[in-house]
Amino acid sequence: MRSLPALNPDGQNGLAERLRDIESVADAALSRLDAQSLLKALLERVKSALQADTAAVLLLDRRAGQLVATAASGIEEEVRQGVRIPLGAGFAGRVAASGEPVILDTVDHTTVLNPLLVDRGIKSLLGVPLFAGGQVIGVLHVGSLDGRTFGEQDAMLLGLAADRAATAVHSMMSQEDAMAAVALQRSLLPTALPAVPGVGLAARYVTGSGTVGGDWYDVFVLPDGRLGVVVGDVAGSGLGAAVIMGRMRSALRAYLLEAPDPGTALRLLDRKIQYFEPDAMATVLYGLYDPATGELTVSSAGHLPPVMAAPGRPAAVLPVQPDPPIGTADDPPRRTATVVVPPGALLCCFTDGLVERRDQGLDQGINALAAILDDLAAATGQAGSGFLSDGACAAVMRALVGSNPADDDIAVIMLHRHPNG
Repeated sequence: MRSLPALNPDGQNGLAERLRDIESVADAALSRLDAQSLLKALLERVKSALQADTAAVLLLDRRAGQLVATAASGIEEEVRQGVRIPLGAGFAGRVAASGEPVILDTVDHTTVLNPLLVDRGIKSLLGVPLFAGGQVIGVLHVGSLDGRTFGEQDAMLLGLAADRAATAVHSMMSQEDAMAAVALQRSLLPTALPAVPGVGLAARYVTGSGTVGGDWYDVFVLPDGRLGVVVGDVAGSGLGAAVIMGRMRSALRAYLLEAPDPGTALRLLDRKIQYFEPDAMATVLYGLYDPATGELTVSSAGHLPPVMAAPGRPAAVLPVQPDPPIGTADDPPRRTATVVVPPGALLCCFTDGLVERRDQGLDQGINALAAILDDLAAATGQAGSGFLSDGACAAVMRALVGSNPADDDIAVIMLHRHPNG
């Protein structure tokens, strides 16, 4: 909370009385109101306490560099018309850019950018920034139709109200973003894995205990009968990473229908992302498996290679040389490697959340995965029949994740070539 200059006793008492009205809303909202309801209730109390006719909250969209009208009372048109104010421009833009209260005694087209403020007949304005985590996240402003003069005490009161509300609003909106990110990710995962003769498939996706990231997997059958397998990990977290993930997944699906090999598809994806999403970065592994021959053609954009185990041979990381991640280099060459998945083999594609831990190196996690697949492949060979891929997937998750919550998202695809496949 920002420090306030000293007031006389009467001023302190008056300020305290007016603030109590607003505090009651913010405190109650922490337990029972969603972000939108909190803002609506807060604006009504702020109008009453400051004897204002209008009140509005604009939240900062950092990627666009704009303030977005999110809630309003007495000037609902701001929200209904989707008002956006560039950071640093206009009345609200100046409040956000300076991080300080701004009082306007003249409201016209020379002092405000938003024409709705003039059209509404507002004669004076007071705006203060909303802070969360030391950063400006938006602006709270009030207006008067009769031209009353807002003073220092009004600015302090509105600033205190903003302080009370900002943390609660930011926390609630972060929770909503996290829920939206999880919902988006899960909606983009395959609803069912394809049924392919001679091949067993299983997959797992687990959300990390921290902020949701941008991991995903995809499995599909192409028109020529080959099986496409994708695992990827978008850098970053939250709803933004999930949205980029969705765009990458959709774009790659389109490209692979036309691309002759995985390397070409990843090159097309890289060009698209660098042009339309210049700040995005991701690792992606794309493999094409031929059920008739067992041939697997793979290209990696900075992603960890799959691990394969087969009866009678030790598990090993596939000899796939990763190229630069998506979004990090200027149209680099994209290589492909072709290996044969022998009958009875287990192939595991995964994101780093499966094998990376804070207390151990990446190599340790990969070696542990290889040891588990070795045991599973040996059991398959002894049984003389196909190992259920879902059982293998479950065994890997049980051994590497267990009862401990994962710090990062985990995506796993298990492919089992049947012994007679």
